[in-house]
Amino acid sequence: MVIINHNTERTASVSEQLRALGFGTGRPVVIAGPCSVESEGQILAAAAAVKAAGATALRGGAFKPRTSPRSFQGLGADGLRLLAQAGAATGLPVVTEVMDTAQIDLVAAHADVLQIGSRNMQNFALLKEVGRAGKPVMLKRGLAATIAEWLSAAEYITASGNFQVILCERGIRTFETYTRNTLDLSSAILARQLSGLPVIVDPSHAAGRGDLIAPLSRAALAAGLDGLMIEVHPDPAQALSDNEQQLTPTAFASMMADLGLAPETEEQQMARLDAAIRALQAQRDRLRGQA
Repeated sequence: MVIINHNTERTASVSEQLRALGFGTGRPVVIAGPCSVESEGQILAAAAAVKAAGATALRGGAFKPRTSPRSFQGLGADGLRLLAQAGAATGLPVVTEVMDTAQIDLVAAHADVLQIGSRNMQNFALLKEVGRAGKPVMLKRGLAATIAEWLSAAEYITASGNFQVILCERGIRTFETYTRNTLDLSSAILARQLSGLPVIVDPSHAAGRGDLIAPLSRAALAAGLDGLMIEVHPDPAQALSDNEQQLTPTAFASMMADLGLAPETEEQQMARLDAAIRALQAQRDRLRGQA
């Protein structure tokens, strides 16, 4: 198996291209927003809430691949327009899914990151074409995919010359029924080591229940992964899709504060920098004393 590894020059290039999303800044990336774009009011409210809580990008589904054909399938092109409007209003980059090669140009015109969902991880025609759109691509792991299969899928994208690939671990299907899926942190860590690509975790889909999102998020960041993708809805009980795994804005803000990712005031930033400077000065003084 050929392993993607963005060493030296290529790694630096990727970090620079993805910096607008928050990668390479030393702070975890947090992509947050509703499962589906449902209305103008809903997506604008969600975007404002996640921005205020410290999110670095906005997510929302316009085209929804649902298990049942009777489930809400998304607003399509209208949803993309509303999502782009919310991103512009908050200054947040937009992440959304593309399901078909025929949708690539339309989605790329409205989004900053093109997401390949779990069900399409091995849609090789889509993988080949999405890399040519010139936008960063988020590749979610298939629900039963091995690490080798996941990284091979990523190579279909990088083969087009687009190395702006983000891997997303969203849980795998196991025998467990208490959670929607099982979060596989060991594979996420290995995927990052083997590929050199940034890896984020989607605890919303892994757990399928809101009470596990915060602890799974802490575990992902403690493991040294690059960020999180969290579903947040202004009123989860009324959501048209996946309502049990979407956080309220209040719960999301509380989680961000607990993770140390809430926005800082200018005074807080200065205090943090002053503390870091004092720590470095103390370390320097200790080294001088040992000399």
